[in-house]
Amino acid sequence: MKLIPIDKTRYRRHLNRVFVGCSLTLAALSLAISQLLIRVFPSPDGSHFHWNLLGVVFGALILGGGLSRLRHHPFLTEVLYVWELKQQLNKISRKLRRIEAAARQGDRDAMLALQFCYAGSRQLWQLDDNTIVMDELSAKQAELDQLAGRHGLVLHADDYHPRLLERF
Repeated sequence: MKLIPIDKTRYRRHLNRVFVGCSLTLAALSLAISQLLIRVFPSPDGSHFHWNLLGVVFGALILGGGLSRLRHHPFLTEVLYVWELKQQLNKISRKLRRIEAAARQGDRDAMLALQFCYAGSRQLWQLDDNTIVMDELSAKQAELDQLAGRHGLVLHADDYHPRLLERF
């Protein structure tokens, strides 16, 4: 995965529209499917909880299928990129202790994973206006830069590939 520049305003606008659209679509589908099931299979005791639950489940499945088909639409470019970036950062986070230990031993792949993690986190936090821990991230980046310098390495986040994590 490569880090790409994202227009924050466009990303926010598209994310909000996707969120509102998904919420409204899920509500409409859930209600429509639930009402259809209640009309087709009326319950003599008046409890329709299971039909309402099925309406929500089927609505979510339909919405998920629709999003899956539309995921490469140009409108969703930034939203999909950030979603995939979050997934990749989560994969790194789950292996972070082993990656950090390997980086301290001079492992280039571990250092590349950390470089990508720091650069991706910085981008993600700036997009979400979550800059509270940016100083901590800068300190970790400086520490990584020193470590790479001691081992004679120059790290670029673009050299990262998800397969590097398979070893950790």
